[in-house]
Amino acid sequence: MHRFLWLLIFICLYGCQTAILKEDLPQLNGYWEITLVEFPDGSSKAYSVNTSIDYIALKEDQGYRKKVQPNLDGSFRTSDDAEVFTVHWKEGQCWLHYKNGLNTHEERLIQLSPDAFAMKNAANIVYHYKKYQTINITP
Repeated sequence: MHRFLWLLIFICLYGCQTAILKEDLPQLNGYWEITLVEFPDGSSKAYSVNTSIDYIALKEDQGYRKKVQPNLDGSFRTSDDAEVFTVHWKEGQCWLHYKNGLNTHEERLIQLSPDAFAMKNAANIVYHYKKYQTINITP
């Protein structure tokens, strides 16, 4: 009986996962702000205000990600620094492989919708993002 119950729970959990499809990846393009970080020990940190946001540009299986700072007039301050990445698929999962000089790392895309996404890194830290809404305060 216990085996059947565990099997049923496994099937439900596995079946409830939302698959990331290649045709959904253009949803990553744009400005994103971090909302929550979940740590492997079960703790988390929420972000209500962000002084910098991420800009992601993706075309085909290549893209870049850079930090930008929003200005009150709706524009952004940025530098030329960008983290270049390529998209790889492993066992039906979407991975972003970053390479900057000698530094390389990967993150797995675990959730994607038009207004939110989440990534998990090698340390099992999950980063949740929401689409950035510009603030335009003009005199």
